[in-house]
Amino acid sequence: MTTFVPVGTHYHALFFLVLVVSRGLDLLSTWVGTPNLVLEANPVARRLGWKWGAAVNVGISFVFGFWPLLAIALSTMSILVAARNFQKAWLMRTMGEHAYRDWHVARIQETRITLFLFCLAGDTLLVGAIGIAVICFSEMLIVPLGIGVGMVIYAMLVAFYTMLAVWRLRRAADRETRRCEMAPTGFVEPAVGPK
Repeated sequence: MTTFVPVGTHYHALFFLVLVVSRGLDLLSTWVGTPNLVLEANPVARRLGWKWGAAVNVGISFVFGFWPLLAIALSTMSILVAARNFQKAWLMRTMGEHAYRDWHVARIQETRITLFLFCLAGDTLLVGAIGIAVICFSEMLIVPLGIGVGMVIYAMLVAFYTMLAVWRLRRAADRETRRCEMAPTGFVEPAVGPK
């Protein structure tokens, strides 16, 4: 598990290639759904933008290509993220980023928070459970172990970023409610100048 592969070997080239492809699929799926990064959940990725994001991902792929376990886990997570993105990317692109965000926010606001959290837990815990099962039955073989770890990390990231988005949404709604409550009520005649 702590084995590293030396640079210049075909193993490093293989892990680098797998990482570049999987990270590239994550970037491609994000670009299809949100070309202006309006819907990007990761604030670091949103700040980096496309050019720097691609460069950072190539650098990460080169460095993590030395550590097979991490390379396999990151590749697995990236492919699962890309699959999740592609699932709704067509709708995001068709509706437009801002319209999709507004539509999605309205659906969340119409849903009981307990139902939303129950469904989020079902989504992430089931994927995480499969990842844990793969880890348990991997017999510490690097490929199945890395796949299991990648699935668990993916489940944790989906839960984290979804909860972060809902928390921000609820905080913004609370601010709007307080602002409306503090606004003066009743009609006030506008000033029209000296009488």
